[in-house]
Amino acid sequence: MTDLPYHKGERLKLVQLLQQKGISNPEVLSAIKNVPRHLFFGNGITSHAYEDKAFPIAAGQTISQPYTVAFQTQLLDVRKGMKVLEVGTGSGYQAAVLIELGVSLYTIERIKELQNQAKHKLKDLGYRPKYSGYGDGYKGLPIYAPFDRIIVTAGAPFIPPALIEQLKPQGKMVIPVGDKEQKMKLIEKDVEGNITESEHGTFYFVPLLNNKS
Repeated sequence: MTDLPYHKGERLKLVQLLQQKGISNPEVLSAIKNVPRHLFFGNGITSHAYEDKAFPIAAGQTISQPYTVAFQTQLLDVRKGMKVLEVGTGSGYQAAVLIELGVSLYTIERIKELQNQAKHKLKDLGYRPKYSGYGDGYKGLPIYAPFDRIIVTAGAPFIPPALIEQLKPQGKMVIPVGDKEQKMKLIEKDVEGNITESEHGTFYFVPLLNNKS
């Protein structure tokens, strides 16, 4: 499957919709416009790839709604060259968006099947994370810490302490917290290591799996 002019037109329509919904960061919108979301889908539902909806992927997981991806990315406030940890590679779509923004991305996935698929998909499309591997999101990636930014793409019942520890001073983490529904939290660490927390709306994610899942 290739990226056709039709797909590029559909992405442009999606970007216009996201702007109407309040996504204003031009770099985030440009990344959404450039990443071929349909190539992260399984066969059969690619015609719906540029609808602003979440869709099922392998292993009972989902590819997030484009608005959710854009919202989290905008809230994360990344700049080119930042060292970013993504917890929950999933389909690889969010990873591709972050790489489009020029970050040094480290991404982990708890489900081995998804991790393998996403790693190969990103490579095939020319997206090169600094690290893409199997890992427990509650533990983060201490061997490569600390990180300028951390993004969690599954619903966590609480904020894992290890992720706060792995955040640099003046770093930011975006994480959905809750069970059946989640509050999008922005965690900020100041130069002295003090933590502040703010809420940014209600979202719905698959759960962040623990090491017993």
